[in-house]
Amino acid sequence: MYTNSDDSLVERVEDQLLRLLQDEYAKKQQISDELLSSLNFVFGNPLLPALDLVDHSNITKFSSPSGRVAFQVKGTTGHLYALLPSSQFCSCPYHEFGVLKRKEAPMCKHALAVLISCAVGTCKEASLSDEHLAQLLLTNTDTAVDET
Repeated sequence: MYTNSDDSLVERVEDQLLRLLQDEYAKKQQISDELLSSLNFVFGNPLLPALDLVDHSNITKFSSPSGRVAFQVKGTTGHLYALLPSSQFCSCPYHEFGVLKRKEAPMCKHALAVLISCAVGTCKEASLSDEHLAQLLLTNTDTAVDET
C-alpha cells in the first residue's frame, strides 16, 4: 500500500526506470528480463496489461496548435480513455478506485502504457485542433476523436 510520503521516492524510481527502458530499447530493440523484473517490482499488476496495450499500438498522442498534449488509450475492452501527461490522470475506473482510493499501484495500466510507449517510441501521434482536444478531455471518449 502506497502512502503520500512514498510519492516522491516512487516518482524518482519510476523516472529512472523509464530512462533505463528508453536507453535499453534504443540500443537493443528489446527489454531485458532484469529490467522487466524491476519494472514489475515498481509498477506491479498494471505492468503486463500495459505492455499488452503497447504491443497492440493502442496509444495515441494528440497535440494541438497551442502546444497542449493529451493521450488516448484504447483499453482491452475497446473503451477509449483520455490521459493527461502532466498528472498521469486517467478516465478509467481503476484510476479512481485502485490508484487513488485503495492505493494498489502508482498508476493504472493506461497511464503506464503511455509512459512505456513514449519511452520505446511506439506511441502514435496526431494533431488536433484545440477544440477537438478539449472534446477528447471533456467527453467520456466512448468513440475515437477524428484525427483530422
